[in-house]
Amino acid sequence: MTTVDIRPARPDELAVVEALLTEASAWLASRGIDQWQYPPHRDRLTRAIRRGECFLAVRHGKPVATMRLDDHADPEFWSDADQPDTALYIHQMAVARTAAGQGIGAAMLDWAADRAARAGKAWLRLDAWKTNPGLHAYYTGQGFALVRIVDLGHRFSGALFQRPVTAVVDPVHA
Repeated sequence: MTTVDIRPARPDELAVVEALLTEASAWLASRGIDQWQYPPHRDRLTRAIRRGECFLAVRHGKPVATMRLDDHADPEFWSDADQPDTALYIHQMAVARTAAGQGIGAAMLDWAADRAARAGKAWLRLDAWKTNPGLHAYYTGQGFALVRIVDLGHRFSGALFQRPVTAVVDPVHA
């Protein structure tokens, strides 16, 4: 397993988060994938950083990946029938190209699943770009199941995935 430290991004690291997302966008475009072909939403990232919901994976002292993790279920995707409060949600996960293929994404997903379990949640969820089958295969390989694809004309994301999380058992207090 790849060892990385995952910690909240600091306000002075907004540019680092933006750079990771911009690099991912450029890489996707170079492969003919239309995902994330817009500048990162600086205002949303700033709010997420302030709330402690934007994280960086750091290896050897250098940020190599980012993601947001929160309890916000996008109401256009997750309905009341999904019991949205039973999950934590991943948004905008991106790994630096120099760290790609080294298990950083998997480590971040496992870390997020652990946080979800510790928060008493049953699921770790995300929505992925509908037209990126490689990304869908990646998430399936990481233990996620496709719940459904929501096709909204004004949204390009909408492939909904979830993975059950395991309750954390504290052996000292069990």
